[in-house]
Amino acid sequence: LGKAEWNALSEQVEKWRERLMSISWFMRCTNESIARTANKEDEVTGRFWEGRFKSQALLDEKALAACMAYVDLNPIRARMAKTPEESEHTSVKRRIKAMLKARQHKTSTNQTGLLPLVGYPRKDMPEGLPFRLTDYLELVEWTGRIIREDKRGAIPADMPPLLERLNIDARHWMYLSKHFESPFKGLVGSAHTVRQACEKLGKQWSHGIKQCETLFSST
Repeated sequence: LGKAEWNALSEQVEKWRERLMSISWFMRCTNESIARTANKEDEVTGRFWEGRFKSQALLDEKALAACMAYVDLNPIRARMAKTPEESEHTSVKRRIKAMLKARQHKTSTNQTGLLPLVGYPRKDMPEGLPFRLTDYLELVEWTGRIIREDKRGAIPADMPPLLERLNIDARHWMYLSKHFESPFKGLVGSAHTVRQACEKLGKQWSHGIKQCETLFSST
């Protein structure tokens, strides 16, 4: 290559590198292909998704549990399923199916292709999500049942142990299970972990920290 060609190629490679690291570019490419396919099938034009995607950093166990349950309960909120085990295209259904199969054949429950739930944080903890599978399934079932009832004051007194360990108020949890995306912008977690992340990133403040302080508390 000549010098001019090499310079042009270097500029192009730099663009490719930026795009490979860009969530926005990835989502743009993904959305475009899905929209083209869906529009062709339905013989229509326009966007497939209602709005822009959100990129949120989950900083601690509280944020992780709330986001997982929010996503796993999407079909129940949409009245497309009555129970977690009937919820198509969810990780909770895959975990339940693997658990039942493991009990039947007395094998490992980690047959889902998902990151396993390995129990609470401890020394020499294996790679996985910091919850017990039974506790997480109980929490999702408890939350889904309340969402289906859809009554004021319908939250039962027998709060799941995972909520107690995470120190999250049941009413705050129910709000998170229905509206996880709206209160936060970029950083999600307890106010303490958000402040720590801001300090590391050199940011003075994070939008939504007041909501984090309220929603990830026990009172």
